[in-house]
Amino acid sequence: MLIFFNGIFKKRKAITMKSENEYVLIVKDLKKRFGNVKAVDGITFNIKPGEIYGLLGPNGAGKSTTIKCILNLLIPNEGTITIMGTESRLDNTEIKKKIGYVAEEPLIFKSLTPKEMFNFLASIRNLDQAKTQKKVADLLESLEATQYYDVPIVALSKGNKQKMQIISALLHNPNLLILDEPLNGLDVRSSRVFKDILKIHIKNGGSVILCTHIMDIAQDLCDRIGIINNGILIAEGQMDELRKIAQEAGATSLEDVFLKLTEQSESIKNVINKLKESIE
Repeated sequence: MLIFFNGIFKKRKAITMKSENEYVLIVKDLKKRFGNVKAVDGITFNIKPGEIYGLLGPNGAGKSTTIKCILNLLIPNEGTITIMGTESRLDNTEIKKKIGYVAEEPLIFKSLTPKEMFNFLASIRNLDQAKTQKKVADLLESLEATQYYDVPIVALSKGNKQKMQIISALLHNPNLLILDEPLNGLDVRSSRVFKDILKIHIKNGGSVILCTHIMDIAQDLCDRIGIINNGILIAEGQMDELRKIAQEAGATSLEDVFLKLTEQSESIKNVINKLKESIE
């Protein structure tokens, strides 16, 4: 894998495994077009058990399209996606049993109460009712949301809807959690609890794809980070690798790395200089 940063190329030794089945997720040469627009243009990456993989990029870079292709909500024009040894387009039902998804905007049954929704999800997933109820109770308590158990979801605040979506994604102990801006609307305490929940998930052998615009979260949680720009994976590496390259190029944080890689640093400087003139 070549990691590119501000004109500098660093070669990283590719990770090889005995079998592709040892990966939780393999994305190969993924391409998705909308008319003449190339939303995703040949992205390749993989995720191992017990790993949090950060997928970063500016708005319109192709992150959400990639996630929707993984979830089979969009059909790729080219490339393959393999989840737990099964190609996603061949057996979508089985794959859904292995995935938990938290969308940027809550995709939950707003006409139901959380209690009704969790019971419905437990029923269609054939989960043990007693174990599921205990798990729900513990998660509600940890996120300070027990009082909303019998309140219609439509009446909840954005943050509390997000909590219910998080619980829904965790009910069936998925092998792979796909998180798109999961901390949207959460208060500081709930955000901290959720991060600890992710650590428990990873410790138990689960894996995570984390899409976020918050660099501190990616820096704190992710084992590896892939940066997408204009539908292309332009950089990938562990935090230590990215930090080293950042230091050589004069960047001091993941935010600086991200802005330089996505060619936004100069435009920000120009905007700030104009603002200074305007404000002064």
